[in-house]
Amino acid sequence: MKWTVERMPPQSGRIAVVTGANSGLGLQTAIALAGAGAKVVMACRSPARAAAALDTLRERVPQADAELMTLDLSSLASVQAFADAYRQRHARLDLLINNAGILGAPFGRTVDGFENHLGTNHFGHFALTGRLIDCILATPGARIVTVGSLGHWRGKLDLDDLDYQRTPYVPFAGYANSKQANLLFVTELARRLAAKGSDVIAAAAHPGGADTTIKPRTDSFKQRFEDAVIAPIARRYLINTAAQGALPTLYVATMPGVQHNDYYGPDGFAGLRGYPAKARRRGNACDPALARRLWALSETLTGVAYLD
Repeated sequence: MKWTVERMPPQSGRIAVVTGANSGLGLQTAIALAGAGAKVVMACRSPARAAAALDTLRERVPQADAELMTLDLSSLASVQAFADAYRQRHARLDLLINNAGILGAPFGRTVDGFENHLGTNHFGHFALTGRLIDCILATPGARIVTVGSLGHWRGKLDLDDLDYQRTPYVPFAGYANSKQANLLFVTELARRLAAKGSDVIAAAAHPGGADTTIKPRTDSFKQRFEDAVIAPIARRYLINTAAQGALPTLYVATMPGVQHNDYYGPDGFAGLRGYPAKARRRGNACDPALARRLWALSETLTGVAYLD
C-alpha cells in the first residue's frame, strides 16, 4: 500500500517544531502533524506570512494546537533568540523538522558572513539543532528530520572554499552544496547520537520535485514561458504537489522502523514524484570523514558545539 497521511500514527501529546512552516512543504507538514494531534510550533521568518499560514492551518484543522514563533535561519542571533524563547515555554521537543531553505539566490552573505545558501540551509539548522538539543535529548523517542533535495547530486562542497574565492559562484550550485551539507550533517549527527546510546533518531527526507514557492520568481520572458508552458506539464506528469512532497518528511518523522541516517524520498521515476520509500544519495553526501570535517568547521564558525 502507498503511504499517505491517513496511515500516520497518532501524534497526540507530541510537540513539533517545523522551520519554514509559512508555505510549501513546511506548511503541509505542519497541517498534517496538527491533524494527527501534535502541538505544532511554526518557526517562520516573516510574521505576516506566518500569520496567514496559521489561518490556513486552522481552516484545515479547526482543532489545531499551533503557535507562531519568529525564526530567521540566516541569523545566528535569531536562532539563539528562538531557542531561548522555546526553552522558556517548553521542556520537551519530540520532532524537530529542519525544513526551511532558500534556492537560487544570487551571491550574497548572511549577517554572520556566510554565503546565503550555506548560511541559511545548513549553518542555521546546525545551530538550531544544537541550541535545542537538550530539549530533544530529554524527550523519549524524539526525532530530528532534515529535509534534503535531489539537488544534492550536483553538490561539490569544498570546505576550503566556502566563500567561493576560487570556485565560480552559480546560484543552483550554491543550493546543491548546501543540500549536500544537510545530508552530511545528518550523517554525523546520527553517528554522534548513536555513540551516546541515545534513542533520538536523526534522519533525512527529500520531496522529489515539488510544486512550491522556494525558487525566486522574476518578471522575465523565461519565467512567463515556464509558468505558461512548462509548469502545467511538470505538475501533471513530473512533480508532486506540496502536500505529496511532504510525505517523505512525515514518514520519517512519525513511522516506526525509521533508523539513524535513513533517507527517504518519492518512489517514482528518478525520485521526482510518488510515495515515501528509501532513497539513494550521492557518496559525497554521506562520506563519514567529510561529515566529521564539516561538523568541526560548523562548530567553529557558528560557535555552537554539542554531542562531543
